[in-house]
Amino acid sequence: MAIIDDENNHLRANASPTTSATRFTIVDHNHPLYLQPTNTPGFVDGKYPKSKFKPELHDRWEKVNAVVLSWIMNVVRPGLLSSVVYASNAHKVWEDLKERFNKVNGSRVLYLHREIHTLIQGTMTVADYFSKLRDLWDEFDALMPCPGCPCPESKKYAAHSEYHKLL
Repeated sequence: MAIIDDENNHLRANASPTTSATRFTIVDHNHPLYLQPTNTPGFVDGKYPKSKFKPELHDRWEKVNAVVLSWIMNVVRPGLLSSVVYASNAHKVWEDLKERFNKVNGSRVLYLHREIHTLIQGTMTVADYFSKLRDLWDEFDALMPCPGCPCPESKKYAAHSEYHKLL
């Protein structure tokens, strides 16, 4: 590695990083710009916009944003990549993807209802039949969850849903 010596403008080989002319703002592991895979949800959900940080941290924010964008781009299928490849903000990309895909798909709900109501044991074991039925109900519940409030109406709806599963 070669580093430029500021005083003489000469290249020095194998210089230690502590003698480098570049100064980095140090952030501890609890700082939102300390990059680790577990803290990206706060970054993509808009909790940490660039404007929230001091100007000396803007370069670090840009680096974290670029890494999070690369993570997103590496997991979307190639057909979607063209819509996010030129994006410059991970939060905007996340919101765009959320708008496209975080919707209840009515045709999928209809398909699940049909599969649940026409499922027969046939040659399956009881355990396989129950597992298949449970998987279908779990996916349905993920798409159409019961309200989670403690009000009496919510409890009635949950009881009705359980009775529906029994039938």
